[in-house]
Order: sequence, then structure tokens, then C-alpha cells
Amino acid sequence: MAITSLKASDIDEYIAGFPETTQKLLNKVRATFRKAIPKAEEAISYGIPTFKLNGKHVIYFAGYKNHISVYPAPRENPAFKKELAAYKGGKGTVQFPNDKPLPIELISRMATFRMQLNLKETNKSKKG
Repeated sequence: MAITSLKASDIDEYIAGFPETTQKLLNKVRATFRKAIPKAEEAISYGIPTFKLNGKHVIYFAGYKNHISVYPAPRENPAFKKELAAYKGGKGTVQFPNDKPLPIELISRMATFRMQLNLKETNKSKKG
């Protein structure tokens, strides 16, 4: 669970619940998502920040004591498998350590990948 026990009503409030160094990292992830998914809506879901497009969640992020997590992570996708293997996390999660620089380009590509999946699913449901 994220280190903030605060039930945040928005992403600003969520990020404010963390120490300053973690806030900086969370803000970098948020800015990366905003740039990669410019039409997305920001929200809090399951107690953590998410970006939604077409009414569906695209990607989440969360702060922890020792890392920033991004969900869902495309760990099994060949375009990401090797790079994501360098980071801890579960099947659909990647943990970026707080004491190392964030791989912004990788995070951006993950967000773009998730956005493309969202758009593909949205187009499928419109046709079907």
C-alpha cells in the first residue's frame, strides 16, 4: 500500500501526502503521463492516481517508501520485456527505486503503449 494513508480526492492531494523527494518523483511520472496521454482525464481510483481515456483506466502510479510503482506494466510485451526485467515488480507492476533516476523515456513509452491499447479496445467496442 502507498505510504500515504490519506484518502486523497485528487492527484494533487495524493502527491502532497508524501515527503518532498517522493513528491518530485511522483510529479515527474504525472508530467510524463500528461505528455504521453494529453487527452486523458486524471482521477483517483483504488486510492491511487490514474489516467483515464474514453471512460477506461489507462495507467496508474503510486508512491511507496522505497519506490514508485506503475501499473499495469507490459512486462510480457517483447518491446518492454528486457528493459522491465531490470526492475522489481509483479506480473503487471514495475517498481522504480526512489534512489535512482526515473527512466522517463521508458515510462513515457509504457503510457503510450497503454493508451494505444485503450484506443484499440474503444474502437473495437464501437464496431461491435
